[in-house]
Amino acid sequence: MPFEIAEDELIEILLKSSREEIALLLEDVHPEDLLDVIRQYGGDKSEILKKLPEEMLVNLVDQAEDEEKVELLNLLPEENKELVINEMSSDELVDLLGSVTPDEALDILDKIDDEEALEVKELLSYESDSAGGIMATEFISVKEAMTIGETLSYLQKEAPDAETAYYIYVVDEEEHLKGVVSLRDIVINRFDVKVSEIMHENIIRVPVTMDQEEAGHLFEKYGFMTMPVVDENDVMLGIITVDDIMEVLRDENTEDIYRLAGLQEGEIVTGSVSESVKKRLPWLFVNLCTALLAAYTVSLFEGTINKVVTLAAFMPIVAGMGGNTGTQTLTLIVRGIALGELTYENSVRVLIKEIMVGISMGVSVGIAASLLGYFWEGNAVFGLVIGCAMLLNMTVATFAGFMVPMALKKLNIDPALASSVFVTTATDVLGFFFFLGLATACISYLI
Repeated sequence: MPFEIAEDELIEILLKSSREEIALLLEDVHPEDLLDVIRQYGGDKSEILKKLPEEMLVNLVDQAEDEEKVELLNLLPEENKELVINEMSSDELVDLLGSVTPDEALDILDKIDDEEALEVKELLSYESDSAGGIMATEFISVKEAMTIGETLSYLQKEAPDAETAYYIYVVDEEEHLKGVVSLRDIVINRFDVKVSEIMHENIIRVPVTMDQEEAGHLFEKYGFMTMPVVDENDVMLGIITVDDIMEVLRDENTEDIYRLAGLQEGEIVTGSVSESVKKRLPWLFVNLCTALLAAYTVSLFEGTINKVVTLAAFMPIVAGMGGNTGTQTLTLIVRGIALGELTYENSVRVLIKEIMVGISMGVSVGIAASLLGYFWEGNAVFGLVIGCAMLLNMTVATFAGFMVPMALKKLNIDPALASSVFVTTATDVLGFFFFLGLATACISYLI
């Protein structure tokens, strides 16, 4: 919610009020708003943190980004640090442990009880980008034979420690997932009704080894607030919540956008010059190598360019239009792969459609380029050459924009990582080859 207290007034309260006054005055301030103020405060942040009430401090650290959690925890006295760590959910602890050094991780594990430490270590055994790596083990499950009355009593005891209480999962004696009931189902039924009588047995579950991005697509498709995570024997291991999935999808989208631009997702706008150069430079050298390939193609037709100098003026147009066309197809295909819309089953139909789109656009742009070339040079053959080159390059561009990410996906390489480099190389090299090759074949009509 937006601030009802001005930021400078809020800082004044945090610095000069007692812990009890802060709890009373700021009980309705969202932790994210409080975080914004602490981020912008130029003084000693520990002075503010040590005065925050325990619940407010826990919520503040829980809301922070992983790296920010580490920074905030390091500013806390040991007793407060231990309190916050013990209040964190298992999935948040796993994320935190992934952001610190091994020594700091051991120190954190020493501060939590043995049972929770065991759970966290088990979660750390899963791949960080899998469903197991992002699930929380604090969920509510009940047995099939329990009544609504027994379930309500159980909820009063267990719900405060659970990650969420939107859904109550039903398991058998061996913890196999059997069904799910919502809070609404429990509230509207009589106390003597058994859970097994009202549970929904058709449950969408997430395999523990499923990629986190695929799990995100399940949330998008079904619109659930939480989903259960199970092992290969259908034993329930944990839950994934929608807030964790929103973070996953945001990170995955950021990663794809960065990689399409040849950037590493770890780079931020406020980073240092040396950090940015180190992360960007390798891709620029890759692009330099591919540009040399295009330059070599042009050099093969040096004689033709010397005879018809106007060709040099139109070369960037042919390559550029092919590049734009390829990028359009590439973006569509990478997104389709990421969202699961494009599969190997429908790939042939999509390829044919994209080629038809490329031919249609190539014909349209080719006619316009032919007219431009004719009026520019006063030579109909010159116009025909550039028009045909445009048609060929834009058709090949759509083919490359489809095939490159699909091939990378087949090789288990992220399609967003290197697709743009290969597609741009194809459109540049083939664009120059088509244009200058056709010009060479028709050179007697151009001079």
